[in-house]
Amino acid sequence: MGSIRWLANLLCAICLTFLLFPTCPASARDKKDALPYGMGLVVNVPAAESDVLKAVEEVVQNGIIRGTKEYAKDEFVTGAAAASDSTLFEPWTDGGKIFYKVRTHALDPRSFKDASDVGTLAVRYVVMKQDETHTVLKIDAIFVEDFRRRAHASDGSVESAEYKDIHDHVDSLQSMKQQAAEAEREKQEAAERKLLPVSSTPPVEDVPQSVPEKKFQPADEVSATSSMEDLKKRVHELRSLAERKVKAQGTALRSAPFQTASSLQTLPAGAEVLIVISTPYWFGVETHDGQHGWISRAELEDLP
Repeated sequence: MGSIRWLANLLCAICLTFLLFPTCPASARDKKDALPYGMGLVVNVPAAESDVLKAVEEVVQNGIIRGTKEYAKDEFVTGAAAASDSTLFEPWTDGGKIFYKVRTHALDPRSFKDASDVGTLAVRYVVMKQDETHTVLKIDAIFVEDFRRRAHASDGSVESAEYKDIHDHVDSLQSMKQQAAEAEREKQEAAERKLLPVSSTPPVEDVPQSVPEKKFQPADEVSATSSMEDLKKRVHELRSLAERKVKAQGTALRSAPFQTASSLQTLPAGAEVLIVISTPYWFGVETHDGQHGWISRAELEDLP
């Protein structure tokens, strides 16, 4: 009888527990196991292959891996380097252009399943042309321990963060191309307006029968001189808005508005550039030889 009563009390306690806590929260390990580790990222980028390749090359060369960190205070992993190959990944046989970024001696980077110890952190980027205006980009990340050679799959954080960086670079390249095209179109329209033929023989009805001779008075001379001075002043004002000169010798003309972007060429001190795009920290410029690129505002100064 006592055993039956004890069993009944136990059943009541179990029922009460389920009533008070209808859903038990999953443990941290259960949540971790539920993440789609090792899935990577495949994106159809609405941009030409050349733009995506340019953006990927710049991100591969920037020396950082986003979406992970070694210490809580870090924003991302630094010390990464571009590589021509990596044996950490399964061989890729589906075509496209492949890039690698590798960080050796990484200490227990976040966002990798059951990662621990020191090892190599690597990211692979595969760029495949779909058509003239679309490109497929595949990104995968992996962490492999140095000692036990255990491979740890990514939870997707690295791939997503690296893609965002690439996406920002692609946007900047497309914006710069658009601005440059608009500037070129405006220049062409201005040139065409200057070259429009003007008839030297006005219609008969517009020709006056007699034109009184006008004598040039001193007042007219003063007015012409004043107008010329105003014109020169206006030209100087327009130049100060549209042109700048380089402060220091060897200033880099960069391919995108980032300090880590590749250098297209170096410019001498005093070189004048035409401003095509203006942002809070960078100018998109055109050099005298027609090269387009980016220079930070701090590296330029007003014309005298």
